[in-house]
Amino acid sequence: MTTTTDIPELVTRPEVAALRRDFAILRQRVYGHPLAYLDNAATTQKPDIVIDRIHSFYATKNSNVHRGVHYLSQQATDAYEGVRALAAAYIGATPDEIVFTSGTTESINLVASGIEKRLTADDEVIVTALEHHSNIVPWQMACERSGATLRVVPVSDDGVLDLEAYSRLLSTKTRIVAVGHTSNAIGTVNPIAQIVQLAHDVDALVLVDAAQAFAHGPVNVSELGADFVCFSGHKMFGPTGVGVLYGRLSVLESLPPYQGGGDMIETVSFSGTTYASLPHRLEAGTPNIAGVLGLGAAIEYMSRLNWTHVREHEMRLLKIATEQVRAIRGVTVVGESPDKAPVLSFVYDRAHPYDVGTVLDRMGVAVRTGHHCAMPLMERFDLPGTVRASFAFYNNEADIEALEAGMRKVQSLFA
Repeated sequence: MTTTTDIPELVTRPEVAALRRDFAILRQRVYGHPLAYLDNAATTQKPDIVIDRIHSFYATKNSNVHRGVHYLSQQATDAYEGVRALAAAYIGATPDEIVFTSGTTESINLVASGIEKRLTADDEVIVTALEHHSNIVPWQMACERSGATLRVVPVSDDGVLDLEAYSRLLSTKTRIVAVGHTSNAIGTVNPIAQIVQLAHDVDALVLVDAAQAFAHGPVNVSELGADFVCFSGHKMFGPTGVGVLYGRLSVLESLPPYQGGGDMIETVSFSGTTYASLPHRLEAGTPNIAGVLGLGAAIEYMSRLNWTHVREHEMRLLKIATEQVRAIRGVTVVGESPDKAPVLSFVYDRAHPYDVGTVLDRMGVAVRTGHHCAMPLMERFDLPGTVRASFAFYNNEADIEALEAGMRKVQSLFA
């Protein structure tokens, strides 16, 4: 079984070959080709330590948390709450500010549900044209039910938010700004600290969807200054079905319970119920215990990486891949912000993105095609969708060579 001491510590440069050995799935072949996994923005792969941690829980500690006095329950509870403390330390928060959810989507819905109860027809909510559907639809629903107005920050042809337009949208009517840290569709990294400060100048709250950020390095919530920050385990080398909502303690205290049930109460009677203190008040029912422990293992793994060198490696891959794909006649790169994550989104003028993705798949290259749950952004660029290759620290030059060879095959088939 993998232990924390087995994780390679990067001292001088990303030891990609060594890191790849921690991910069993990368050793397989697809249609006779080595797997080139370039769909990391959809979900990242899981190192052995994460898989082992989940297996170990079910094999040796399986029990419910917070409710039992017996040995297994105490072991499970200690491990579960230990991850809360670990996650808090990793992002610069306190354990009381960490709410476990099923993922970023539930985290945003939790906040939107609570904010909605305070919205009126005179209020406004601001989102951006870069957002994932998960950071659009919950706010649309909240506005529809409360009568509040949804405002949208436009984006430039390069995929950069128009901050002047954003400043004009802000007013004393603004109650919350919901913005993605990093675009999943085109990779734009937004100036979150500046966005937060402008919102706070008009006493508006800020929620940051950071789902795409954590795979590329730690995010310190104190430095961001946002009121809420959401992220998902499966986007940061952990399991699916688990995520985190960070909220400043004072704003979390202002949110009503999102769901009712076990574990979020102090007392229950037919005459009334008193709720537990944070964060348990916002965590109803039996949680995804194994998922939380897997998330903890992922955080341990990431804590050993030299993120400066990882960033250099990922951006080098992005630069090479962009140059090689752009050199193919008929390819147009979508989203060229000067500050972006390692995400290459493009279209080929002779084939639909789905057809491109199908050909690449037969060459062993896993990419994502379509609107990437960002239909308003695709409409902004007048596109049905794009082909998206997204990189992580375990990707290498061979993956890029496979992508280029696949695109050359596409070019020959659709000439």
